[in-house]
Amino acid sequence: MGNEWDGWSELHGGVRPSPLVRCWLRLVHGLARTTPIARTPPDVLSAAGVAAAAGALAAAAGGWSLAAALLVVLAGILDGLDGAVALHTGRARPLGAVVDAMADRIGDLLLVGVLLVLGAPAALCAAVGALVLLHEYLRSRAQAAGMPGVGTVTVAERPLRIVLPAVATVGTAVWPDGTPLMQWPWATLCAGLWVVVAVVGLAQLGVAVIRHIPAA
Repeated sequence: MGNEWDGWSELHGGVRPSPLVRCWLRLVHGLARTTPIARTPPDVLSAAGVAAAAGALAAAAGGWSLAAALLVVLAGILDGLDGAVALHTGRARPLGAVVDAMADRIGDLLLVGVLLVLGAPAALCAAVGALVLLHEYLRSRAQAAGMPGVGTVTVAERPLRIVLPAVATVGTAVWPDGTPLMQWPWATLCAGLWVVVAVVGLAQLGVAVIRHIPAA
């Protein structure tokens, strides 16, 4: 398992995984070792993750909130599997990283769409989408300017982008009239939380960029 953590750390600029991330890596890499998944090309897994996110959006729009929740979780698992399979099978390549990044961004926007069709205000969803894209654009430009790896793992990374839509879909299915304490729609609450955390994550990444890239 240490080699897997080392591989994850190398891909993330030397950042060591937290205990929570290590638990996630155990799950994903365990699945990646199974024969059917190990034989699947990583790019196919990336595309399947996008398809799962699109399915979640369609299910949420059709009122199938629990099905949408399962598809959101599946999208998150597939997002981790493509990199794990590439690492285990030696099929990691620069083009695959580009495909993975594009699939992740499309998946992010589809998950924002899940919140929108569940009733979150369009303005909040637009803010979430803009912050997610800005976060990843800043990282990409900083890497091109010489920042090693991801710079830092912020609070607004991909796991949060899976957890909040999953919470919104499950909450909508179990308490359709809104959250128990405030009677807010679950999608609105999760979209609002996403905006707050995304702003914090963008600030964290900005600090890392300033630390790693000289001003002159």
